[in-house]
Amino acid sequence: MAETHGECDPAFNSVRELLAKQVASESEVGASICVNIDGKNVIDIWSGHADPERTKPWDKDTLAAVWSCSKVVTNIAALVLVDRGLLDLNEKVSKYWPEFAANGKENIKVSHIMSHSSGVAGWEPAITWEEVYDTKKSTDWLAAQAPWWTPGEHSGYHVTCQGHLLGEIIRRISGKSLKQFIADEIAGPLGAEFTLGLPEKDWPRAAVPIAPPPLPLHMLEPASVPAKAFAGPPPSAEESTTPEFRAAEIGASNGFGNARALARIGSVVALNGSVDGKQYLSPEVIERMLEEQISGIDLVLGIYHRFGLGVGLPSPKTVTWLPEGRICFWGGWGGSIIIMDRDRRMTISYTMNKMGAGTLGNENTELFVQEIYKVVNAL
Repeated sequence: MAETHGECDPAFNSVRELLAKQVASESEVGASICVNIDGKNVIDIWSGHADPERTKPWDKDTLAAVWSCSKVVTNIAALVLVDRGLLDLNEKVSKYWPEFAANGKENIKVSHIMSHSSGVAGWEPAITWEEVYDTKKSTDWLAAQAPWWTPGEHSGYHVTCQGHLLGEIIRRISGKSLKQFIADEIAGPLGAEFTLGLPEKDWPRAAVPIAPPPLPLHMLEPASVPAKAFAGPPPSAEESTTPEFRAAEIGASNGFGNARALARIGSVVALNGSVDGKQYLSPEVIERMLEEQISGIDLVLGIYHRFGLGVGLPSPKTVTWLPEGRICFWGGWGGSIIIMDRDRRMTISYTMNKMGAGTLGNENTELFVQEIYKVVNAL
């Protein structure tokens, strides 16, 4: 089996062995797994290689693009403002961002954006990556367009634009960019190696993504909601290696980190708001985060989802490998995952470079999470 590195409580040796097995079988190229329980990392391991050629070992400080796991961090940033009484979840977005009321969006609430039910699931007409990188231009574009459905009636996954929407609200309230707010209020105080974008000094530490098969977007009706959502812009694993992507602020998808960093941030939720004696969120705000906002067939993803505020909620219909309970989660394109389990005061996170399809984990995600819960439930 492949060699693994890092710390692992002996009770979880089966998880370490599973990671070694998946790397040895080439199901996995490189990955990191972290499990935090009661504020302590019981698993913090990594294995494999950070490049497709398998010449660069995945090490303790390897960073990976975590794609939509970024949304969890961005939504936690918004909840920090809620906790401080500066942002009201039930208030209209236009209270904080008057221009957003244009073109029939006057009744969209903050909670609609956080639960993917605002009707503004992407840009219309389609947008390029270069235009996404121009935060002001692309955000103004969102403010000017009309919603694609009546806000609050359905969810429709806000693939790339959710970070722009929340980022503008956070900027209007705090005076800081989303990137700076996350650094100052979340990642920095927690000591978590998570950033929106990737500073040039850290480029040598970045894992090279191995793209999954392309999405069959050509099969979608061009005027449909999913076609429009994924057209702005079409997903590209290779894009994450460009200087432009790494310099940008895309709160929905250009976060970089490792499993240790995601677990550290997610522990804020799993531990009821307090980490190492510092209160980041109140228990009341976390309760609201886990309240179901909307459920049903998502108009963009085409499958059943339950959404809280910025997170998915357990559903046996969709995520069969996740137990029910006071749990919230979200995944990144390709397989990365962050799971926050308040019942067990546990956070599970996983990052990798060999990508699968979709945003709800790949085959390895499922195997690792199932094995972790098997161990925890037997303790």
